[in-house]
Amino acid sequence: MATVNRLYVDNAASQPLRPEALEAMNAMAAQGNPAGQYATGRVARSHLEDAREQIAELLGADAAEVIFTGSGTEANNIAVQGLAFGSKAQRGASVIASANIEHPAVMESVSWICDGPIDFGFTQQRLPVDADGRVQLPSELDPQEIALLTCMWANNETGNIQPVQQFADHGIPFHTDAVQAVGHLPIDFHDLGAATLAASAHKFGGPKSVGILLARRDAKILSPVRGGGQERKLRSGTVNVQGAVGAAAALASAYKNMEEENKKMAVARDLVRTAAENIPDVRIWTNEPALPGHLHMSFPGAEGDSLIMLLDAAGVDASTGSACSAGVNRASHVLTAMGVDVDVARGALRLTFGPNVTQQEASELAEKLPRIVEQARLAGMASGA
Repeated sequence: MATVNRLYVDNAASQPLRPEALEAMNAMAAQGNPAGQYATGRVARSHLEDAREQIAELLGADAAEVIFTGSGTEANNIAVQGLAFGSKAQRGASVIASANIEHPAVMESVSWICDGPIDFGFTQQRLPVDADGRVQLPSELDPQEIALLTCMWANNETGNIQPVQQFADHGIPFHTDAVQAVGHLPIDFHDLGAATLAASAHKFGGPKSVGILLARRDAKILSPVRGGGQERKLRSGTVNVQGAVGAAAALASAYKNMEEENKKMAVARDLVRTAAENIPDVRIWTNEPALPGHLHMSFPGAEGDSLIMLLDAAGVDASTGSACSAGVNRASHVLTAMGVDVDVARGALRLTFGPNVTQQEASELAEKLPRIVEQARLAGMASGA
């Protein structure tokens, strides 16, 4: 299918592969099993460990703390479930999460161990969020009663950054889903003080199906992933060497160009934001501090599905930022947690700009947006919730 002259503004879902990552991966295409005891296996293992060390240096971790997984979702599952079960014997069984705005990888993991069909003995406390979607931490926490505290670093819909440092300062096993943040914000794992951190390579221009879990050496983790124990016995399965070197190359490129790329994305976002602010009744959910490429907003009276279909026809790839089920656009759980009415939340549109966006492309989108919103409002709202 032709994609010439299209504008891709769904980078929060997946960023296009960086040339540096593709080059690194192509060089590894013929490499064998890194667990092999023969010469080619040792070579593959050497490249894998080089990638691990490079990622560790960039993210402020030790090489032994870098665990390669099959996705950011898997990294989150290992961390949430593993930390909870690992600390339950020494601590209480309370799991505290900003579950109302978390990505399903965290939200459903917490729900599984706390409210699932098997009684594991955990209880869940969901933290409230304010009108900007920022989590409100209780003034008092009893470390001995809490098995796990978890909060995402930056929200995948709004782009709003959470006060994660406040969560890591209580002597409680803390996990952060940093899938949206890594590659876009400076990260220092040791300085943060979290027990675990999850990332996903394709969010910063690396290959898909490559996740990164940073796990502190002293973190007590009972991993739900069992098998050969290849990655510090936390993640079993043959490690994807090609993906690991691609992830390392992409992350190095993202860090090298972060200041320039963030500035370019922010300029594009602000051009479109200015146009959106002139559209009647617009509600904008992205509020500083926020990721530079995110712009999440609602247009009451328009259906999110209509907005993305009209943008698609106009040559723009975008998303609502909310989940769909059985063909029905559902209100974003993030927005409803922020107190937004369901009908308003259903008119959401998420535009996430990438490092290659041009000012001309942003200006053209800004020009198209008012007409598209008008057309979507004329189409009206679909029945259902």
